[in-house]
Amino acid sequence: MSRSERLLDLIQIMRRYRRPVSGKVLAEETGISIRTLYRDIATLQGQGAHIEGEPGLGYMLRPGFMLPPLMFSEDEIEALVLGSRWVARQPDARLSIAARDALAKIVAVLPADLRDDVDASALLVGPREPAHPDTIDLAVVRKAIRSEHKLDITYNDGGGTGTQRLVWPFALGFFERVRVVVAWCELRQDFRHFRADRISALQPTDTRYPRRRQVLLKQWREGEGIAPPD
Repeated sequence: MSRSERLLDLIQIMRRYRRPVSGKVLAEETGISIRTLYRDIATLQGQGAHIEGEPGLGYMLRPGFMLPPLMFSEDEIEALVLGSRWVARQPDARLSIAARDALAKIVAVLPADLRDDVDASALLVGPREPAHPDTIDLAVVRKAIRSEHKLDITYNDGGGTGTQRLVWPFALGFFERVRVVVAWCELRQDFRHFRADRISALQPTDTRYPRRRQVLLKQWREGEGIAPPD
């Protein structure tokens, strides 16, 4: 276990206790010596952790401490690298750039050993299958979802026939070959899935839809029999 992982474990253990806990208990739970524990606590205090207490009296982590980016485990680092690499290969240009920038910011503040782990990550994203090119700017869809605004779209069916729709977008699905806008359709008065490559025209509106995005997402999941994420 790296030192960064050990410090992360110590923080997570201390968060479980609402009252002071002895150094002996913390050392046993983290599997380290009491002397190493004292050094680790001093390190965390130096990084801004509000740990109160002293040997013989016990220690307590005050609420409000946010872990700095360097406090990731090796598994978490691999998950971030793999996820960022996958997003970076998506056709949404702004999201792709954002994924690269976010990973670069995280790497910049990692300690040297974890920085090396990022560079040497053996988790690779395979080549993409030929995808259907999107005809719209997905950044516009993502903005409408975040702000809970209606979209005016022209949607073409499999035969190329277009219909005008006013929709309430609340989710955007990224699949290997297509992107899918999940929305409430005012024309059909039901939830509908719109392939991004079949939306030939897209116009944002200034009108907020009447239900919250979280409510729509919950109702859609229940209707589709999809369990909420953990």
